[in-house]
Formats: sequence, structure tokens, C-alpha cells
Amino acid sequence: MAAKKAEQALVEQWRDILALHARTQCELDRALHQHGLCASDFEVLDVLADGRAKDGACFYRVQEISDRVHLSQSALSRLIARLEKDGLVERGMCPEDRRGVRVGLTDKGRTLHGEVLPVQRAVLTRMLNSS
Repeated sequence: MAAKKAEQALVEQWRDILALHARTQCELDRALHQHGLCASDFEVLDVLADGRAKDGACFYRVQEISDRVHLSQSALSRLIARLEKDGLVERGMCPEDRRGVRVGLTDKGRTLHGEVLPVQRAVLTRMLNSS
């Protein structure tokens, strides 16, 4: 009986986490939409703006971005292509591995990230402090 209650508590906790994630994602999408972004777009811009890649460069390999955002490789590739089309990121060949692609922020992307960062952080603060 105690094991069943512990299991049910675990399942409820998991479902609460999923619900909080879904609500937060919706709020982020709503707040960022007026800036032409969705939550996943911002996450990629935020990773790119967050310093330097493992090798110290300002450009990240797509795999490094993929490790930090929770998107499939194909979804991330489509998102990066859209951000590039909008002039927010630029892609180039990886000098160490010609099969690899590196991605970095453009000036326009860095400016937009700076403008939207307080909006995203405010949503996170509100959603995660109210849970």
C-alpha cells in the first residue's frame, strides 16, 4: 500500500512538472510572439549569446546547440535556417570538420536578443515562482 502511494506521488509530481513546462512554454510563446519569435527561437539565440563555444569561438557547432536545447537535429536545422533567413544568425563551415556547420549571432540577432531577454526572464520568473 505504501509503495502504491509513493508511486502515485511520483506520477503526480511528474505530471505537475509537465503541466508547468507546458504552461510556461505557452506563456513564453505568447510574450515572444510580438517580437517575431517563439520560445525555441529564443532558446537558440540565448545559447548563442551566452558566451563562447567549447573551443572558445563565438560560433557554435550545431551539435553544441543541440546539446543545450531540447530539439531534434532536424527541427533544430529548420529553426536555424529560419533564423538565418530572418538575418538573426549566420552559418558557416566548421574549419576542423568540413561536414560540420557552425552558427553564430549576427548584429541584428544580438540586438534582438538583448531587447527580448528581459521579456523572457520576466515570464520565467513569474511562471516558476508561482508554481
